[in-house]
Amino acid sequence: MLKSSADRSEALAATRRVKAWTRERFSLDEDVVVVVSEVACGLPGCPPLETIVAFWTAPDRRHQFKAFKRVADVTEDDLPPYWMKDAILSDGDMSCC
Repeated sequence: MLKSSADRSEALAATRRVKAWTRERFSLDEDVVVVVSEVACGLPGCPPLETIVAFWTAPDRRHQFKAFKRVADVTEDDLPPYWMKDAILSDGDMSCC
C-alpha cells in the first residue's frame, strides 16, 4: 500500500531527526554516512516495525543499533548513550537487515 504524501513527509522528517540525533550523540562529522531504515519483521516475537540505524566511523567499522518501533515514534532517549559507541560495532553480518 502506498503511503500518502503526509505520511511520506512525516517519515522523512522523522528520519532526518533520528540522523541528527545520532550525529550529535556520537559526535559524528557531517561527512559520516548515517543510514536510518524502518523495516518490517515477519519473525515470531518481533515487533511489526523496527528502526535500524547504522553509521561508519571507518570503512570497516560499522556501528548499528535498533529501536523496536516506527521511525516516527523514535525519541532521542531511544538512542544508546555515547559511551556505548564501541559496544554497537557490528560484526559485518547484514543478513538480519
